[in-house]
Amino acid sequence: MLPKSQRLKRPGEFGITVRHGSRAATPTVVVHVRHPQHNPPEFTRVGFVVSKKVGNAVTRNRVKRRLRHLAAEMTSPFPTDVVVRALPGAAVEPGRVANDLTDAWHRAFRKAGA
Repeated sequence: MLPKSQRLKRPGEFGITVRHGSRAATPTVVVHVRHPQHNPPEFTRVGFVVSKKVGNAVTRNRVKRRLRHLAAEMTSPFPTDVVVRALPGAAVEPGRVANDLTDAWHRAFRKAGA
């Protein structure tokens, strides 16, 4: 589980990261990474977006818990803000989510660091 200091909480933080960040997509997740030049965060902070297209409340919460667990184990080359957006495939193919998240995470950080 991610500690509170490593979570994105405010809607504005999500919006800035999604609009101005680097993006990498897979069939089950999209990862947005924003590399701030001014005033970077102390830790990498992660936020999750799981829309109603993914499924009902039980399914969405299950997907979000799985993503939160996987993101806690991920490492980042620099402290930044990350938004992980689940796609409907995350509920349909849960076994694929771990590999897709790892792949998208590394590609998004590569794009953001360039």
